[in-house]
Amino acid sequence: MSRRPFVALAIAETLSISGTRLSGIAVPWLVLSTTGSPMLTGLVAMMEMLPYVVAKALGGPLIDRLGPKRIALICDSVSVMTVGLVPVLHLIGMLTMPILLPIVFVMGLLRGPSDAAKQSMVPDIAKLASVPLERVTGVVGAIERLASTAGAAGAGALIALIGPSQALAVNALTFAAAAVMVAAGIPRLRHAPKAEAAGITAYGRELAEGWLFLRRDAVLVAMTLMVATTNLFDQALATVLLPVWIQGSGHGPVLLGTLFAIFSGASIAGAVIAAMIGERLPRLAVYTVAFLLTGFPRFLVFALDSPLALIFVTLAIGGFASGFLNPILSAVLFERTPKPLIGRVTSLNAAFCWALLPVGGLVGGLLINAWGLSAALLVTGLAYFAATLAPLAHGSFRGFEKKKFADNILSL
Repeated sequence: MSRRPFVALAIAETLSISGTRLSGIAVPWLVLSTTGSPMLTGLVAMMEMLPYVVAKALGGPLIDRLGPKRIALICDSVSVMTVGLVPVLHLIGMLTMPILLPIVFVMGLLRGPSDAAKQSMVPDIAKLASVPLERVTGVVGAIERLASTAGAAGAGALIALIGPSQALAVNALTFAAAAVMVAAGIPRLRHAPKAEAAGITAYGRELAEGWLFLRRDAVLVAMTLMVATTNLFDQALATVLLPVWIQGSGHGPVLLGTLFAIFSGASIAGAVIAAMIGERLPRLAVYTVAFLLTGFPRFLVFALDSPLALIFVTLAIGGFASGFLNPILSAVLFERTPKPLIGRVTSLNAAFCWALLPVGGLVGGLLINAWGLSAALLVTGLAYFAATLAPLAHGSFRGFEKKKFADNILSL
C-alpha cells in the first residue's frame, strides 16, 4: 500500500484547481471592469470553455495511449507560459480584446486534457492506497472544494491588491507547481496496453469505443444530461450574473471572491462527510436532495436582492449540499466503466457535462440585455430547479445504487 501517489495527486489538484478558480474570477472581472459589457464578459467565458470541452472530449484516446501522467505534465507545463502572457502583455500595454481572446482560447485548450488526465488517475490511486473508491472520490472532492475556496478568497484579495491581469501571474505559478508534483510524486499509470495501430483511423476507432459504451449506459446518459444542464446555469451565474450583481450593488471583487469562498468552503464539510461515510449512504436520495438545496435557492436570493447575511447563509447551505455531489458522480462513473476505457469514457463524460458551459456566459448576458438582471436570475433559477427534478422523474437514476464494475476496477 502506498499513499505517496495520492498525496501528490491531492497537492497537484489543490494547486491547479485553486489557480483555475483564480483565473475564473480574474478574467471575467478584467473584461467587465475594462469594457463594462456583460456580452463581452460572456464571450470571453465562451472562448475559454468551448476549447476546454472539445479538447477534453477528444483527449481520451491520448490519455489511454500515452498515460495520464504524461498528458497532465505536458498541458500544465505549457499552461504556465500561456497564462503568464496576460500579465506580461498588460504590463507593456499590449493586452487588448483581440489578443486576450486567443490566449483565453489556448488556456481552455490545455486545461481540458489536463483535468481529464488527473481525473482518470483516481481508480489507480484508490487501488494503490487500498481504500474504497467512494472514500478516494470523497477526499478528492474535499480537496477540490478546499482549493476552490482558497482560490476564490485569494482571487478577490489579489484582484483588489494588484489588479485582475497581474493576479494571473499567480495562476501561472500554480500550474508550474502542479506539474512538479505530478512529475515527482505520481508513478506512470497505464490504463490499457498501448495500441499497436496508429493514425487517424485507429484514433477514431478508440474514441468511438468510448462513445458507444457511454451512449449505451442509461445511468451515465441520464447523469450526464442532468449535470450538463445544471452546469449551464452555474456558468451563467458565476461568469456574468453574479459579477453584474456585485458591480450593480456597489461592491467590488473582494465580495465576489468572498461569495465563492463561502460556497466552496461550506462544501468542504459536505465532501469530508461524503469521504467518511459515503459508501454507507443511499446515493440517489442524497444526490437528489443535495441538488435541490444547492441549485434554485442561490439564484433566488440574488434575484430578490436579499440582505448579505441571508445570501451568506443560503450559499453555505447550498455549498454544504454540493459537497456530496462529485463523490457520488465520480464513484458511479468509475464503477460502471471498464478499466481499458477509463481515459476515453471519463474524458467524454466530463466533456459532455461541460458541453453547455461555453454558452453559459452568453446566455446570462443575453437574458440581462433582454429582461434585466433580476428576471435573468429568476429564469435561470427556475430552469435549474426543473433540471434537479430529473432523478424523481427518470427511472435510469435508480441504477445509481448498483456497483457494476467496482470489483473489476479495484482488483486489477
